[in-house]
Amino acid sequence: MEKIKSNLIEAIKGTYPDAREQDHEGNRLDFYVKKQCVPSILNYIKGEGYIHLSHIAFVDWIEEGEFELIYIVWSPKDKIKIFIRARVDRENPLMPNIESIWRQANTYQREAREMYGIQFEGFEAPNEFVLEDWNEIPPMRRDFDTQAYAEETFFHRPGREDAMDVREAIIERSREEIPDFAKKYSR
Repeated sequence: MEKIKSNLIEAIKGTYPDAREQDHEGNRLDFYVKKQCVPSILNYIKGEGYIHLSHIAFVDWIEEGEFELIYIVWSPKDKIKIFIRARVDRENPLMPNIESIWRQANTYQREAREMYGIQFEGFEAPNEFVLEDWNEIPPMRRDFDTQAYAEETFFHRPGREDAMDVREAIIERSREEIPDFAKKYSR
């Protein structure tokens, strides 16, 4: 396994000298790359047997003004996971589209667009995904105020005056007390 990982590091760094790698013990290898390198690196590793796009994860680094996209790819033959990490500016979050490499990337990219506001060049089917009639900032961004949104949307709607908090309903049903750490979240 170490020889396979070493060969991958050599091949990727040979073409992308700016790429930084982090070799984890066991079966994981991370690469930190520029966003424009993502499609060609993913194409390369797919040709090397990393044929399963397991997931695309997203991190909001609000303090740094960036989003991080983490492409998690698996080789069933080598039993190695590769994480390709790239960052994009939070104010203009535009990433290359990788649908042509893995068709299922469309679902992950739709999620990124809708939940974080990340756009993908040439994105196919940009219609709404899950959220309907959404006028707020994307809800997975760290600057989205979930509590304010919930209070405005759910607690003060006409006809909801007698609605119970979930914790209140559980207490009524189970006769258990709210733990001290959770009391500040109850109405």
